[in-house]
Amino acid sequence: MGGGARATYRGFLDRRRADRPQVEYREPTEQEWQDFQQHFELRKVSLGTCGRPYGTPCKHEHACIRCPVLQLDPQQRPRLNEITRNLRERITEARANGWLGEVEGLQVSLNAAVAKLTRLNRTSTDGRPQLVDLGMPLFTDPSARGVGAPGGIGRTGLTHQEPRSAR
Repeated sequence: MGGGARATYRGFLDRRRADRPQVEYREPTEQEWQDFQQHFELRKVSLGTCGRPYGTPCKHEHACIRCPVLQLDPQQRPRLNEITRNLRERITEARANGWLGEVEGLQVSLNAAVAKLTRLNRTSTDGRPQLVDLGMPLFTDPSARGVGAPGGIGRTGLTHQEPRSAR
């Protein structure tokens, strides 16, 4: 983390501290700054960026493929495909050798890799999520569901009406 990032962060702290009693704050030590910088350097992983909060340990023991806070780099799609192929091969080998515990662990990793690949396939090439057209909602006759009836879920005012030309 360069000097610009440090200056930006210090500016942020100064603005926040203006709203709080000065006695609550102190300057971080050099070791604290190094620990802070180290955290962000360790967030860079082969498939993208680790999204875990500062000061928290890695709960997945660096098995990033299983971690829900892994922020995938779209350019790593080929690497993720290779990991998925490799996991399938390893599961086949483990089944053939009767290593059932190994099969179970590899299957968890494979499921996570496939889910990440699916999510990555839903994003555009620039990494932004694609828009999904949900269509127009279809409103039906609320009396058919008991809407507005005693004990029903309430009156919505939305009813199905025939087009004027059909009346």
